[in-house]
Amino acid sequence: MKTIKIFDTTLRDGSQGAGISFSVEDKVKVALALDEFGISYIEGGWPGSNPKDVEFFSLMKNKLKNAKLVAFGATRKKNCKAKDDVSLQKIVSSGAKTAAIFGKSWDLHVKHALGTSNGENLDMISDTISFLKSKKLEVIYDAEHYFDGYIHNKKYALKTIKTAVNAGADYICLCETNGGVLPSYIDKIVKETIAEFPEVKFGIHAHNDCGCAVANSIIAVEAGCEMVQGTINGIGERCGNANLCSIIPSLQLKGKYHCVPVRNLKNITTLSRYIDEIANLVPNDSLPYVGRSAFAHKAGIHVSAIEKNPETYEHINPKHVGNKRTILVSDLSGKSNILSKAGELAIDLKKESGNLSKIIKAVKEKENDGYQYENADGSLFILTQKIENKYKDFFILKSYRVSVEKTADGTIVSEATVKLDVNGKEEHTVSEGEGPVNALDNCLRKALIKFYPEIKNILLTDFKVRVINSDANTAAKVRVLIETKDKKHSWGTIGVSENIIDACWQALSDSVEYKLLKK
Repeated sequence: MKTIKIFDTTLRDGSQGAGISFSVEDKVKVALALDEFGISYIEGGWPGSNPKDVEFFSLMKNKLKNAKLVAFGATRKKNCKAKDDVSLQKIVSSGAKTAAIFGKSWDLHVKHALGTSNGENLDMISDTISFLKSKKLEVIYDAEHYFDGYIHNKKYALKTIKTAVNAGADYICLCETNGGVLPSYIDKIVKETIAEFPEVKFGIHAHNDCGCAVANSIIAVEAGCEMVQGTINGIGERCGNANLCSIIPSLQLKGKYHCVPVRNLKNITTLSRYIDEIANLVPNDSLPYVGRSAFAHKAGIHVSAIEKNPETYEHINPKHVGNKRTILVSDLSGKSNILSKAGELAIDLKKESGNLSKIIKAVKEKENDGYQYENADGSLFILTQKIENKYKDFFILKSYRVSVEKTADGTIVSEATVKLDVNGKEEHTVSEGEGPVNALDNCLRKALIKFYPEIKNILLTDFKVRVINSDANTAAKVRVLIETKDKKHSWGTIGVSENIIDACWQALSDSVEYKLLKK
């Protein structure tokens, strides 16, 4: 099994993605998580570019247990000496033992971006690498725009690689910087380049502008590259970088390469979601391997086959990457979907049960009204319990009222009043909140907490509103989805109404009822 070095650039190239900004504290958390997962190299940033990265490298000294911390930078400025370049001096003083230095491999960039001669560019590459090697640093040379350079001027592109090799670079990383080269070209160029330098260790750095970054990275490894650069979840500038959450399991589970410790691979889904949380990004449910929909099955025929043999519609066991199979219930559902979901929710539902057809019919009628149970297991559980005559009323709504007041000084106050019948006793409570939904949620909890103290441990973690029939304008129906969790589990509930507050009430009350029913 061939070992592939995984080089993570989430904290540098990934942070250049739109809407992403890591604080110093965020960067430390990400670096430690990557280190624990088993990443080989962690590129922390560019010490010469901003004070935040300088502080990060200072905080990270001797913090990593497994990975090598990498400082990023460019070749020296034109017409000067590397030893006099302030940016390179900051790399040396950063404390990192490895430097990743990018230089130009495409003569078009030499002329238009650097504004210098091809010869001076070669001197910049050589002088920079030689200087860093003299300081006992490991040097990874990122050959920027290498593939475009090779296509347009093969002789010069190869000359830049030879210059870096002769200067002592430990790795040469071939960068597909514009993300516009297709896999067949990557395969051909990597093989031809390695043939020119058979003793050199090569890597690949791909961008996703054509949607080929993962494929290009994998095919480069198959062509002989020993290092892959990328980011968690593929975040990065423009369309993003190569997604390590797809590359690592593909190479390790399918290509028989060793990327991270085998025992750690099952943690990749957790890592993916942790990085999204720190970056304040909504997780992409459709990501391969780690997305919530990666092993989700909706069509009845698929579910029926999965129940007999998971290999019919799953390319790997989701447990290998720490994910799980999800059976979706919708208006497309058949008996297999409902039975499978019942088992998942611990509902004792038999195939021969007369209620099975009733549940399917109810789901389809509800979905026709705008409900969607794919992410609302809590509300689905309540629906099935009602049909199975196993439902219990923990409280009955008598009335609620919500008001929002804005004063002249701009202060906004939201207040909710709720009247409930709880075990034959009327509860009348009033609460304020940050908004009408928060006020309603606070009021419901306040009314119930003395009867059901266990609800103090549940927390609303996500809230989504979707307009269903937008052609009705402000009279349109809205769908509200709420995610709730306690110390051990999370569940989704749903509400649908032309009135957004009523839709919220449905989802909020379901979230509490689900907790109580499961108890």
